[in-house]
Amino acid sequence: MNLATFTADGVQHYGAVAEGGMISLSHLFPQWKTLRNVIEAGALAQLVEAAQGLAVSHPTGRFRWDIPVPDPEKIICVGVNFPDRNAEYKDGQDAPPNMSLFIRFPRSFVGHETPLTRPPESPQLDYEGEIAIVIGKGGRRIPQAEALDHIAALTLCNEGTIRDWVRHAKFNVTQGKNWDGSGAIGPWLVPFERHDQITGTDLQARVNGDVRQKDNTARMLFPVARQIEYISTFTTLVPGDVIITGTPTGAGARFDPPIWLEPGDEIEIEAAGIGILRNGVIDE
Repeated sequence: MNLATFTADGVQHYGAVAEGGMISLSHLFPQWKTLRNVIEAGALAQLVEAAQGLAVSHPTGRFRWDIPVPDPEKIICVGVNFPDRNAEYKDGQDAPPNMSLFIRFPRSFVGHETPLTRPPESPQLDYEGEIAIVIGKGGRRIPQAEALDHIAALTLCNEGTIRDWVRHAKFNVTQGKNWDGSGAIGPWLVPFERHDQITGTDLQARVNGDVRQKDNTARMLFPVARQIEYISTFTTLVPGDVIITGTPTGAGARFDPPIWLEPGDEIEIEAAGIGILRNGVIDE
């Protein structure tokens, strides 16, 4: 059973995803304000157990999906993490020795079924389909051999990007990656129970039904265990932190001419065993 964060009648809840809607659980556990607090307590399984036999409290269409962990301490994104993505840069370099990283703010993401926002400052809204992991057990300098045991759950990400703003400066991409509502995370958290949920997972992104990105996590230049090891070397990972693990080739910027997202488009990010994250596009 998967877990999600959602808003109904102006009140944010967390609960279990069921056929026909959502089972609110947050009122049963007032000691935990958000799913981040649940993860800190190591209690995702307790929520799943509590949902057994309960009826849907909020039918489909009566709530808004939010990003699953609404208040993470950190959202860290891994760039250029598939072989074909590295080749896109045409700089003649083999796979880099260390991964590229950047930070995103929670406000830059919306939940499942909420449209991405294209700002008036640029038409270059692009998509990037990715798998995201949520840290369950924190730590510093986590050995690669133990790293996957620090994962609490998996989810999906459309790491929407304003392409021309990524190149506004010489060394950073922050301003192109953090426009309000330009990306999405969700729909839900899939509890992480087996290492093979992330070590050989098919991932694809579709725009209006057309497959644009397709790859498998087994081909990552920096596997998820290495990401956790490397990131935790310089910063302490804490429960609820989100690591967005990298996108395959095929984003709109790589077409000739580029194909930017426009209002009315529908983007679906799908990964085996996790689900489908679906969003439209609107103008701000």
